[in-house]
Amino acid sequence: MAMEIERKFLVRGSDWRQGRPLHISQGYLNRDKARTVRIRIAESRAYLTIKGPNQGASRREYEYEIPLHDAKEIMALCEQPPLEKNRFTVTHAGVTWQIDEFLGANAGLVVAEIELANEEQAFQRPRWVSTEVTYEPRYFNSSLPNPMRPGVRHHLECPGLSHTRRGAARTLCGGLQPQQS
Repeated sequence: MAMEIERKFLVRGSDWRQGRPLHISQGYLNRDKARTVRIRIAESRAYLTIKGPNQGASRREYEYEIPLHDAKEIMALCEQPPLEKNRFTVTHAGVTWQIDEFLGANAGLVVAEIELANEEQAFQRPRWVSTEVTYEPRYFNSSLPNPMRPGVRHHLECPGLSHTRRGAARTLCGGLQPQQS
């Protein structure tokens, strides 16, 4: 059994933008709280991932690389459109952070993730890390708004968005004005 221990934070500013991002598309076969099943295409590689329910910052995770052509066929079975994001990888104080800049219906949302060896592991927060959202299900990728999902409303807070993102923030946040950081 594989265990994922992950903390998530909202991001402010743009100091985290380093290097070339990896474009990711992911589709969901199941978004149930007890189990999430997704297909992820990360440029020329593809993965099938099964995640169990969250228990604190931990949960079971099983991820398998699959052929890209299979992933494209399975993606067609998922809710449409897929979740789109650009992922930046940044090392800070000897620890790797993954920063996801969401696109499409979720444009304007930027979330940083750090995987840990255990839930008590200490780490230094970069200055661009803001509010922790680890325990808020509305920030799970599987919970993010998809305009094609009936009954799903845009319900995210959008602190720290730049002026250029205000239009996206209004759409993403159901008309809420972003807070200035």
